[in-house]
Amino acid sequence: MIGGVSQPFVIGIAGGTGSGKTTVTQAIVDAVGSAQVALLPMDNYYQDNAHLPFEERTKLNYDHPGVFDLELYLEDIGRILRGQSVRMPQYSFKEYTRIAETILVRPAPVVVLEGIMVLVDARVRSAMHLKVFVDTDADVRFIRRLERDMAERGRSVESVVKQYMEQVRPMHLSFVEPSKRYADVIIPHGGRNEQALAMLTARVTALVAEPSASWSGRETQKGSLV
Repeated sequence: MIGGVSQPFVIGIAGGTGSGKTTVTQAIVDAVGSAQVALLPMDNYYQDNAHLPFEERTKLNYDHPGVFDLELYLEDIGRILRGQSVRMPQYSFKEYTRIAETILVRPAPVVVLEGIMVLVDARVRSAMHLKVFVDTDADVRFIRRLERDMAERGRSVESVVKQYMEQVRPMHLSFVEPSKRYADVIIPHGGRNEQALAMLTARVTALVAEPSASWSGRETQKGSLV
């Protein structure tokens, strides 16, 4: 409980791949305290495709909303908001499927829902008190994705470029970018915008310190953190 708030304060953090969502999330965790935050990244909720051969799994479009197990995501969000712990699935981006191990996520005063598609579905948005979109130039996002996929996921330059042109870019333009209109706060220049991060974390800290009646279900004023 923070400042007498018994109902969790839910923050949604969206943005394109490589935009800096993880950096923004970590800034919030650092500001509020890790013990006070329950993290539910949407990337952990890809559909379990273990029944498909490996080659077929590699051909799926992982940047389309339909590849997420949205029902399970909504169920786990609901459990956390009701004060229940959940066993969050883990996903292997090398094997293109879930792994057996899960992560225990306990309820907390602040809940962060993070992912490229987290503002796309109205049911997920309805759980949020503050919706954030991390806005970063496409060339910067591509370079970050290229570096990440080669270093962490064992991908080749050719495979990253092919996936970006055939799936990532068109899905970003069709789904991710349009979801920006639902954001209460837009952070330009990505997660390295220190001034914006300072303003956001100060705002979140102040909000969760208020009595629950003053923010629960409230429409947050839209704006951009420059």
